[in-house]
Amino acid sequence: MNISDNIDKARSIIEAKAASLGIKYDITIIAVTKNMPSSYIVEASQAGLSNIGENRVQEAEKKFGEIKSLHGITKHMLGHLQGNKAAKAAAIFDMVQSIDSLETAGKLDRRCMELGRVMPVLIEVNTSGEASKSGVKPELAEELAAGLAGLGSLKLSGLMTVGPLADDEASVRRSFKLLFKLREKLLQAFSSVKEPVLSMGMSGDFEKAIEEGSNMVRLGRILFGERS
Repeated sequence: MNISDNIDKARSIIEAKAASLGIKYDITIIAVTKNMPSSYIVEASQAGLSNIGENRVQEAEKKFGEIKSLHGITKHMLGHLQGNKAAKAAAIFDMVQSIDSLETAGKLDRRCMELGRVMPVLIEVNTSGEASKSGVKPELAEELAAGLAGLGSLKLSGLMTVGPLADDEASVRRSFKLLFKLREKLLQAFSSVKEPVLSMGMSGDFEKAIEEGSNMVRLGRILFGERS
């Protein structure tokens, strides 16, 4: 397996898709390295991917500690963030994409304040309604966004969702369309949120996500192969 070649192929697919849709904005690739060795982060960085995503605080802490000399990467927390891990996440990550409660956000905010930093965050929305998934209910997303606006050390930067684990294209697209509609509501309700991130789409559905308005895709398997 050649990670660099895989990244080039993924870029080509995204560029071709964007061109076919007339998309002018950038589409950011998050290299998802969950359950992969830290050497894969280095290889992804060397191939030009500067955004790295991890799902677990403890695993990320270990792996990022192994590559302290690697500079120029932005570290994204993608998995569900437990309240008791919020303080550590504030010190490890540059963005948390999985905010789904004001309580956890408050803990993250307090630690960021102590560290003297402002952290961009995304609200994770459970657009599929699957009980196995994290994320705030769609009808509660705007309320959570209003709560985040009162936290001085977090900057609401957009929304994230995980598409349904199904081969049904209609349900996948429905999930993505819902997040896009919520983003439009966010733009209208909160003038401080400029050009919000729409983080949706993974290795199996990122082309559909781009067609539905995604400007950030989270790719693991297509870049690094199957996880152990």
